[in-house]
Amino acid sequence: MAEETTRLRLRTLTEDDYPALAKLMDQVYHDIGGAWPEDTIRTLIRIFPEGQLVIEDNGELVATALTIKVKYDRFSNPHRYEDLITDDKVRSHNKSGDALYGLDVFVDKEYRGYRLGRRLYEARKELCREENLRAILAGGRLPGYTNYADQMEVTEYIEQVEARAIYDPILSFQLANGFDVKRLMKAYLPEDEDSHGYATLLEWDNILYEPEDDDAEWPRRTVVRVGVVQRRMRAARDVQDLLNQVEFFIDALSDYRADFAVLPEFFSAPLMGLRPELNSVEAVRFLASFTDEVRDALADMAVSYNINIVGGSMPVIEDDKVYNVAYLMRRDGSVESQYKIHITPHERRDWVIQGGNKVQVFDTDAGRVGILICYDVEFPELGRLLAEEKMDILFVPFWTDTKNGYLRVRHCAQARAIENECYVAIAGSVGNLPRVDAVDIQYAQSSVFSPSDFYFPHDAIISESVPNTEMLMFADVDLEKLKLLHREGSVTNLRDRRDDLYRVEWKK
Repeated sequence: MAEETTRLRLRTLTEDDYPALAKLMDQVYHDIGGAWPEDTIRTLIRIFPEGQLVIEDNGELVATALTIKVKYDRFSNPHRYEDLITDDKVRSHNKSGDALYGLDVFVDKEYRGYRLGRRLYEARKELCREENLRAILAGGRLPGYTNYADQMEVTEYIEQVEARAIYDPILSFQLANGFDVKRLMKAYLPEDEDSHGYATLLEWDNILYEPEDDDAEWPRRTVVRVGVVQRRMRAARDVQDLLNQVEFFIDALSDYRADFAVLPEFFSAPLMGLRPELNSVEAVRFLASFTDEVRDALADMAVSYNINIVGGSMPVIEDDKVYNVAYLMRRDGSVESQYKIHITPHERRDWVIQGGNKVQVFDTDAGRVGILICYDVEFPELGRLLAEEKMDILFVPFWTDTKNGYLRVRHCAQARAIENECYVAIAGSVGNLPRVDAVDIQYAQSSVFSPSDFYFPHDAIISESVPNTEMLMFADVDLEKLKLLHREGSVTNLRDRRDDLYRVEWKK
C-alpha cells in the first residue's frame, strides 16, 4: 500500500460488500473456519445495520467490525460464542438490549499498524453513547497463550498481559482501548486451539449511560448555568434593605436562567454597621441575630425565582458558640447547611468563631455539589473527600482583604478542580465597610475553574470577573465532560490514586 494514495472512509456494511468481506475473513481466519456464510452477514445487516461497520481504502474493504445488541445481565455472565451466533443463525440480538456485543473486528494484514481497529472501536463507543447503552461486551480470544500454556496457568497469563510483561495480539489491544477483564470463560470457542478454548469477558463501560428511571428524585441535567455574585459591600439601613440588595442580584440571575446563584462569604456583614459602637466579638454575635431571617428570605427567593442559591455564609450561634455557615437553598424549598471547618486566625482571634465537624455532597437538580468556605479550600483533604462522593461542582464563597490572600484561595481552588476532576466556582465581595470593626477592604476576582484537559478551556478558566468590580458572572458547565474526563482523560487523577498506599478518611 502506498501511503500517499491512501483514502480511508468509515461507513456501514452493505449486502454488496459480502464478496470483499468473505475474502478478508478467509485471509484473517484461515485457521478457524474462514468467512461466515452470506446469509449470516445479511441477517446482521438486516437486524442491526448501524452496528456493522467497515473501513474502505479507495473503495476497497480493509477492516470490519460486526456487532449485535444484547441484554447486559445475560452476557455479562459466562457464555459461549455459539450462544451469540452460529454458522446459520444470529441467536442473541435483542433490539431492546442495553449493551453492545462485539462479535468481531478484523483488519487486512496489509493495513496492520494503521490503527484501523482503534477507529472501529471508537465508532462502536460512539454508537454505544448515541443509543444510551450501558456497556460494550466482548469475548476476547487469547491466541498468545499457546506459547505459554506449558509454563503457566491461563489466569497467570492474563495477569502478565495486564502487567504488559507479555503481549497478546487480542487482549493487549483490548486493554489499550479501555476494556477491562471481567472474568475468564472456558470453552468459549472450542476450535480456537491457540487460546485452548479460553476467552476473557471484556467490558467497556459507557460512563454517559443514563438508566431510564421514572422515580429519580432529580431530572438528568447536562449543561448547568452557574451565576456568581461579586458584590460590593455597602451600608444597609436595616435587614430589609440588605435583602432588597441581594434580591436584585437573584432576580437578574434568574432572568438569565441560571441554575445556581452563588453569594460571597459573610455577605450579610453590612448589618454589623447598624451597631458601630460594638466591638468585633459583640458585632459578629449581633450579626448572627439576623441569620435565621436572612436564610428564610433566601429560601423563599430560591422558590419564587426558580434558582438554587448558595447563600455565601453567615454567622450562627449554637450552644453559645459562633459558627460560620453556608446554606444551600434549593428551588424546591429545601435547605441544607455546610459549616466552615477551618477557622482563620482572624476569625478565631477577632470573632471567636468555632470550626464545624462535617463535610458532605448535596444532591440538586443540577448536579452533585459541595461547599467549602474560603480557607477550607486551602486544605486538599476536604476536596478529596467530596470528590469520593462524586461531586460535580464545588462552590467556594470567600472573603479576602488582600491580593495575596485572594491568590491563595484562587490557586488552591484551581488545584482542587484539577486533582478532583470537578468544576469550582469561587465568589467574593469587593469594597469596604468603614463603620464596622475588624472588617477591612476586600479584594476579589470571582471565577469558575475547570479541570485541565482537552475537553475544557486551554487555561482551565471557564469565566472570571473583572477584579474589584461589582458584577454578575455566568458560566455554563457541562457535566457530561466530567464523565468523559473520569474515564478517558489525558490523565485520570481520580482513577490513578494509589489506594493501596494511602487514603483520606474522615475521623468520627
